[in-house]
Amino acid sequence: MRSLFRFLLRNYFLMMFLALEAISLVLIVSFNNYQRVTFFNSSNNFAGTVYEKFSSFDDYFSLSRTNARLAAENASLRKQLQLRMMLQEKYPVNRPDTVEAPAYVFTSAKVISNSVNKQFNYITLNKGSRQGIKQDMGIIDASGVVGVITNVSPNYSTGLSLLNKRFSISAKITKNNYSGALVWDGEHYNSADLKEIPFHVIVNVGDTVVTSANSGIFPEGIMIGIIKKFDVESGTNFYNIKVELSTNFNTLKFVEVVQNTKQTELKNLEKNNITE
Repeated sequence: MRSLFRFLLRNYFLMMFLALEAISLVLIVSFNNYQRVTFFNSSNNFAGTVYEKFSSFDDYFSLSRTNARLAAENASLRKQLQLRMMLQEKYPVNRPDTVEAPAYVFTSAKVISNSVNKQFNYITLNKGSRQGIKQDMGIIDASGVVGVITNVSPNYSTGLSLLNKRFSISAKITKNNYSGALVWDGEHYNSADLKEIPFHVIVNVGDTVVTSANSGIFPEGIMIGIIKKFDVESGTNFYNIKVELSTNFNTLKFVEVVQNTKQTELKNLEKNNITE
């Protein structure tokens, strides 16, 4: 103990200097937008590099599971393609000569960091601004909704997971098209709450919940989960609906980042309505 006190006394000025430097850095980053953006981009890039190294080791030992999942996804996609071709042959549609640009563009990415056991969970991907990733893009996998991009560096990006109490998404029940807000319950990694569904709507256990057209980030009809239980709280006009999520956040490896190519146009139009 006496040696510790001697060490502290001998290095008092140096430690005080380092402490003041750290406080100054925190203040600069907190109150200056340019420095804050630069700091977070640099930290994202460094953290992404570290996560990617650890992820490469984990990938080596999970190749068999990854191959099985990719094979299942390919089989599902082939079935969807065959069904679409059959419908086109049965119900041909006259198409114009000009082809409209797709409303949504998908970019594949690999998950290099993901948490499920916190109140505010985040996900890190191995794609960034150099690959066209931007803020407010959606993240999905073969099973359903995963989250939304919030921060981007040149080669990496981070986002809010659906398992984050700050994240809310517009969702609907497929059989009746009633929409509400889906938020994580903060308790289980495989369930969330669907709110704002009025109690006069007919709801059943097993009903499918998907993204609605009100999202603006995700295409309509992306799978979210199924209703596993519900009730009506006394004194309110809305259901308490518990949704079992279709995405297994414990095994996330590969995802797709969704870009709504018409989102900027839509936002500008809505801003004009507000100003008027």
